[in-house]
Parts: sequence; C-alpha cells; structure tokens
Amino acid sequence: MKAGERTPIDGLLELLKQYNEFELQNVELNAEDLKLVFRSLAQVAPTVLPSPPSLPKPSSILETEFSPFVQEYPGSIAEVTLGATRADGGTRGKVIKIGGATAPPWHFFEGKFPNPPVIAGDVFDMPIRLPGPVKTVLGDALEDPVEWARIAVEKFGADMVDIELVSSDPYTKNTPIEESCKLVENILQAVDVPLVVGGSGNPEKDAKLLPKVAETCEGERVLLSSATLDMWEPVAEAAKKHGHVVLAWTSIDMAQAKELNRKLFDYVPKERVIIDPTSAPLGYGIEYAFSIMERIRLAGLMGDEELQCPMGSATANAWGAREAWKPEPELGPRRYRGPMWEAAMALTMLMAGNDLYITLHPAAIRTMKDVIKWLMGEKGEPTFQDWIGIGE
Repeated sequence: MKAGERTPIDGLLELLKQYNEFELQNVELNAEDLKLVFRSLAQVAPTVLPSPPSLPKPSSILETEFSPFVQEYPGSIAEVTLGATRADGGTRGKVIKIGGATAPPWHFFEGKFPNPPVIAGDVFDMPIRLPGPVKTVLGDALEDPVEWARIAVEKFGADMVDIELVSSDPYTKNTPIEESCKLVENILQAVDVPLVVGGSGNPEKDAKLLPKVAETCEGERVLLSSATLDMWEPVAEAAKKHGHVVLAWTSIDMAQAKELNRKLFDYVPKERVIIDPTSAPLGYGIEYAFSIMERIRLAGLMGDEELQCPMGSATANAWGAREAWKPEPELGPRRYRGPMWEAAMALTMLMAGNDLYITLHPAAIRTMKDVIKWLMGEKGEPTFQDWIGIGE
C-alpha cells in the first residue's frame, strides 16, 4: 500500500467518530465473516417507557404518634439556696433556690427543672458612667444606692439585689471597709430579698473587704462576688465560716472553672457555689460565651461533679457594646435598642442553662421574667410593655 493511501480501517474510524464511539487500540479481531451495519440516528426508534400507574390523591394527613428520643443523664445540677428567713437565722422575707435541673435547658421531656432562673437588679454604691436610657429610668436613685435597691425590687420586679462596692477600689474613692459594710447593712434593712455583694475587682482590697462583708451579713446567706483563681481562699474561708454562697468567676474557660471549683470544694460544698464563666455581650463574643456555658451544663449533667453547680451571668455587660448605647439614629432609638440588647443577651444565656442574671434596665428585667414564666408554664399577662413604650 502506497504512503498516504486510505485504507478501509480509516473509513471505519471516521464512521465510528460520527456515532460518538470510542477508538479501540491494540485489539485484534479474528473472524471468517464480519458484517458491519450502520444506521443513522433518525432511523433509530426512541425508547418509550411505560407510564407509571396513576395513584389516588391523598385526602387526609397520615396520623401517627411522635415519640422524641429521650436521653438519660447520670448527673444533676446542685440546688443552691440564697437568702435566709427568720426561721433560718436571717431576716429575708423569702429564700430563693436555683439549680436542681436534671436535663439540658428546657428539655422538660427528659428531666425536671424545679427552680426557675432568677433576676438580680444591678446596683452600684457610687454614681458611675451609665448609658442615657439607664440614667433616665433611675433618675435620682443613681445618687442613693439604698433607694436604687428599693426601686429595683419594688418597681422593677427584681428577685434579688446585687450591690457592687466599686467605690472601695483604692484607685477610685478607696471607701473604707467599715463604710462599705454599713451600706450593705442599710440595704439589708431596705429590702427583704437575698443579696449578691460584689467588691471592686481589686484583688488586694477585695481579699479584705469580702470577708468583712461576710461577717457583717452572717446568717443572711448572701452570694459573695466573687472568688477568682487569683483571689479565692479568703472568700472561701469567709463563706465557710459565716454560712454564705460563693460566686466562682473565671474567664470563658471551662478548664479554669473546674480548677477553681476544685479549690473551693475544699471549703464549701457544691450546693454553695455558683459558676460565673463570664458573659460576653451580643456582638462581642456572645456565641463563645454561650458555647462555654452549654458545655459546662452538659458536662455537669453527664457526671462531672466539679461542674454540677448553677451558673450566673452578668447580663448588664450588654451595655458595654457600643451598639447598645451609641447615639446613632440609623441604629434606632436608644431607649428601645439598649434594653433589647440586654434582653437578647440574657435570653441567649437562658438557652445555655443560666440560672442567675444580674441585670440593669427594668425593661430587660421584666422581659426576662415574662419569658421565664412562660417557659415554666405559668400563665399571666406580659408585664414588659410599659417599660418599652407600648401603649404610649
């Protein structure tokens, strides 16, 4: 065969290309008689599939019972009692119990929640920088912490009072310890609800102040705020000696919470410890704070005894977010935006299993109390509308 001359194979390959066939290489065919038949696509009859049988249209929804999967949890959250009545050796009008849950937050189908979360109204012992919406509702009470505590309970509806002795800080007013203790005594006389008593955050001063507060409030079962990894032993010793509860503060770290509780349990049982894992405000790490709280609660329910304590959250931290107070019209009215920011933060912590809220604005206090009642199955008209302007 001459070079460049077409062969029958060349023609066959061209035909195969027209029919989208593949070229086979290194294949040998041995046949005495080979017959190839090519038909155009138009000559190939389309494949007709049989139509599916027609089914009757449903006339009703299938009725069946739904049974959710129920998880059993080997652990439970300790029940902590705050405050003491006269029968208990104190002067409070009632005691408050938190904790006792045997299942994740609001899983009523898996466990029990004998005690609803509670709200503590935040009070400071000296005027501090506060957002406009908060100053507006507090008015002259900002200058009088005793009156501030009274309206937090009687007007705003707080279950407890959290008095923060910030003026005791040596770098502010350096209020003498005796004067701070006298203020706590005055608040105990002004309201009959349990107290949370916080220091200034200065570890050296708080190590002296909180034990003296514990001595002053002996028998009242107050919540001492707070013990930290840097300053826990004086608070633990005072709580053990005078019968109080300890708020264990750590910085968004479950391992630190376990470590601090191990130290505290050498002095007081878990029934006298509340974990404060730190609450980041909405827009500033709230999802991280939520995840730590959730992990702490689940670990306790799964049997970790070092984490079987109720949790507390300073939801007043929400006002640290500039979006809550910044005077920018495009963000909406501050009188609504700020309380909504605080309530949104508190409601997020509520879904993580938090038990105690330290809250600042009355609209947030009322909103939280309404939601908690609804979750606990209680009936009643909402109470928050007046505080956010509904009906004006």
